[in-house]
Amino acid sequence: MADNKARWLLMLLTTLIHLLAAPSGAAGDDAGVMIKFKSSLSKNDVLNGWNESIDICSGTGNKSNWAGLICTNGVLSGLRLENMSLTGIIDVDTLAELQTLRRLSFMNNSFDGPMPNMAKLSALKTLYLSYNRFSGEIKDDAFDSMKSLKKVYLAHNEFMGKIPKSLAALPKLMELNLEGNRFEGKIPNFRSNGWKILNLADNQLEGRIPKSLRKMNSSSFVGNKDLCGLPLDPCKASRKHYIVIIIILAIAVVALAAMGVFLYIRGRRLQKTKSKMVQEIKGYKNSGEAAEAYDVGRKEAQSPDLPGEYKRGEQGKLYFVRNDRGMFDLQDLLRASAEVLGSGSFGSSYKADLLSGPAMVVKRFRQMNKVGKEEFHDHMRRLGSLSHPNVLPLVAFYYTKEEKLLISDYVQNGSLASHLHARRAPGRPGLDWPARLKIIKGVARGLAYLHREFPNLTLPHGHLKSSNVLLDHTFMPLLSDFALVPVINKEHAQQYMAAYKSPEFTQRDHTAQKTDVWCLGILILELLTGKFPANYLKHGKGANADLASWVNSVVREEWTGEVFDYDMKGTKNSEEEMLKLLKIGMCCCEGDLDRRWELREALEKIEDLKERDNEDDNYSSNASEGDMYSSRGMTEEDFSFLS
Repeated sequence: MADNKARWLLMLLTTLIHLLAAPSGAAGDDAGVMIKFKSSLSKNDVLNGWNESIDICSGTGNKSNWAGLICTNGVLSGLRLENMSLTGIIDVDTLAELQTLRRLSFMNNSFDGPMPNMAKLSALKTLYLSYNRFSGEIKDDAFDSMKSLKKVYLAHNEFMGKIPKSLAALPKLMELNLEGNRFEGKIPNFRSNGWKILNLADNQLEGRIPKSLRKMNSSSFVGNKDLCGLPLDPCKASRKHYIVIIIILAIAVVALAAMGVFLYIRGRRLQKTKSKMVQEIKGYKNSGEAAEAYDVGRKEAQSPDLPGEYKRGEQGKLYFVRNDRGMFDLQDLLRASAEVLGSGSFGSSYKADLLSGPAMVVKRFRQMNKVGKEEFHDHMRRLGSLSHPNVLPLVAFYYTKEEKLLISDYVQNGSLASHLHARRAPGRPGLDWPARLKIIKGVARGLAYLHREFPNLTLPHGHLKSSNVLLDHTFMPLLSDFALVPVINKEHAQQYMAAYKSPEFTQRDHTAQKTDVWCLGILILELLTGKFPANYLKHGKGANADLASWVNSVVREEWTGEVFDYDMKGTKNSEEEMLKLLKIGMCCCEGDLDRRWELREALEKIEDLKERDNEDDNYSSNASEGDMYSSRGMTEEDFSFLS
């Protein structure tokens, strides 16, 4: 018995000694492993700096001395070989010798063929293979042994076949992007229910979306024409349903044709009426009767497109709040041809092309009926007194008890949201870094101006988001829909306005002037990532999985490969400036109000940003053109310039 106990203690001691000695030995071995791995890659000149005489990791820090490698606490923990035009073979057998490997990214290279056998890397937590030319089916058991995987990005390859069951069974999966492949069949029942990102768009998937995924945004599933069920259109249960739909469509076509004939006949009659009136007016002398008859003819013949409520309210009055605009009246608006610009959370917007004068935008508001007339007039006059290059001025307003019209200049280049998220025509470029920097500087200046002009308002803007940032022909931003909290019905404001999506309100029913700073931070992150803040689509309170939470999760992983919008990729020598703005956005989105930046501090940091890293001599960068897109890790040291 004593001998057995002694042998057991000896074995335990030997094991402990081996474990304690492993890191230093592994560090030396890792260099040899990476040199061996490099030899399996083609076009690997970008990795010529790898040298066994140089330690991969320095001390206990997180910096690597080798390009494209990641260290954590002085140990090699990941590969980030992105945007390097690499080809050849990903030698998984060699990588399996790296016992501490947890993160792997080969995004945006030129690898092709079947997906490598990543199951041999059973301890991986993140796997990024997007934007290559991998193809073929992925085996059902490809992810069986990878129970630690949290993030899998396989987007924009040429994968086909069914989504592997082993992928759906991963217990810790939080982010999955399979966009832009040729996966087919039904979506499996995923084991995970803690999704931060799910993107299955632009594949060939079919059938009913699983119940566990029905609360996801519809953008996760677009481009799969045979998918159905929430959040997409309902599934059609049988052939009978198709027959009913065809019948309904046929009836609708007949009804539209009949309506077209009716409108044509009515138009002809109106034209005849107008011609007859004109002829009669020619017989009149210059009398009041003639002028009145001519005006009636114009009203009937022009058939204005603005809503009927305002046709009935023609005796109302427009109140102008600026003296630097040409005057017009409600009749001019009613006679103008009207184009529906959109229907937002407060009502519809119309573009009115005046017969003489510039185009105006008319916004209808129905959720302002709890504010008195004098109070409303006073606030509108206050809005009309504002003057700043980055603030869209109110020109005039119309008041009734139930509805209000706010009238402003038409801004021809549309909203920032449309430039970030709308589908562009082929060949039309997205916003580059200089344009985005110009926009965010203007937004910050305009917001700071509003805070100076409305020091007594808790929310001087209150509804800052990309659809309320308009761009003129030079891409100069103009803030709109600002300072409306005092006149919007409280219940409606809390359901729809951006400020009420903030952590302080969703968690504590509280807002502050720093809430506008949070909205600015979300806008910065949206501008840089090109991702829409999905929580803005939810009305009222609910899960606050906002854009800041996603970016913070990436920072914790020291992994920024999926953060920056690829439309900015062509911008050279600006990586450090983009990274600075990302950090500014994160500081503005701090959940703790006391730690969140003041607007003044955010504005100062934004004003210091440059279009190019080398625009002055105070900041130099060794980053290559692709570094910012090659997932450069962010640590506390990276935030030093903010202090």
